[in-house]
Amino acid sequence: MTDHSQPTAPAEPTGRIVLLTTSHRVAPGVLSWPAWQILHAADRVLCADPGHPQLPYLREAGVEVEHAAPDAHALVEACAGGRTVVVLPGGEGDQRLTDGLARLAGSGRVSMPDLELLPGSYDLPGARLLDLVQVMDRVRRECPWTSRQTHRGLAKYAIEEAYELVEAIEDGDREELREELGDVLLQVVFHARIAEEGLPDGADAEDGDEEDGDEEALGAFSIDDVAGALVEKLIHRHPHVFGDAEAETPEDVHAHWQRTKAVEKRRESVTDGVPVGQPGLALAAKLAGRARAGGVAVELPRGEGIGYELLELAARAEAEGVDPETALRAAARVYRDAIRAAEGLAAPAR
Repeated sequence: MTDHSQPTAPAEPTGRIVLLTTSHRVAPGVLSWPAWQILHAADRVLCADPGHPQLPYLREAGVEVEHAAPDAHALVEACAGGRTVVVLPGGEGDQRLTDGLARLAGSGRVSMPDLELLPGSYDLPGARLLDLVQVMDRVRRECPWTSRQTHRGLAKYAIEEAYELVEAIEDGDREELREELGDVLLQVVFHARIAEEGLPDGADAEDGDEEDGDEEALGAFSIDDVAGALVEKLIHRHPHVFGDAEAETPEDVHAHWQRTKAVEKRRESVTDGVPVGQPGLALAAKLAGRARAGGVAVELPRGEGIGYELLELAARAEAEGVDPETALRAAARVYRDAIRAAEGLAAPAR
């Protein structure tokens, strides 16, 4: 039997839509190789934001970008015949367009082009720290309270946040630990932002005269200077990681650390650099540890009173590898729970 039906015409290619995302935390123009390939090969490149940070670099690379904001229907039509259209969304994405494309695809009434989400640049580990620096900068400039803070005025908060971090660690609360680490980090970023202004401590930010040229004399520095110095210190004090030195045990590492610090600081006494403002037990243990590590043979001073007894206990704890502050806090927690039990109260939740 002869088949007189007409041959079926091949379906028209539906094309390809590529949503090319980029991270504002990566320098504009630094794109992946697949991103550059698709940008040069595309039939059209569209961007609704005329101020998009990538545009100058794309033009310099010979990529023609149209300032257009098509809806989902128009974008699908632009791909007819197998064309490839690249869309460069803004930093917040394009919810309107992606929702429209999802509705069209779900309707079943439209032959959809291939849809592809292509990251042109990725956030590296630590990228959110850049956001933190930007937010801190704006808060410092625009918040009536934050803009007037000084190093000296904030000092008490650094101590409070450090103790709250220790409490979170001892409680084993991971959510609380994450939050308290953030609060400690805030203190670092806050102080570094104040230091950028090069103002004498106690002066308000608004009182500074940026045209005086005194920032260098006042020791202005930024968070990058803080981070840079820390990186150099970590590399220098870990020759067994970044150099040729060898360290097989934690004790070897500690010895490297102490030798390097001694050269860096050029201290006359093993007690140099020990902050005397720290809690008494911690101070006593630190001094005992410095004397022991430095090979300084000195007897503990003897005297009347509980202070000398505590000094002896702190030195003994340090020699046994016990942090007396931590040990005392643990015992004090048990004591607190016993007091609450005597009052008919349950122990605090941890």
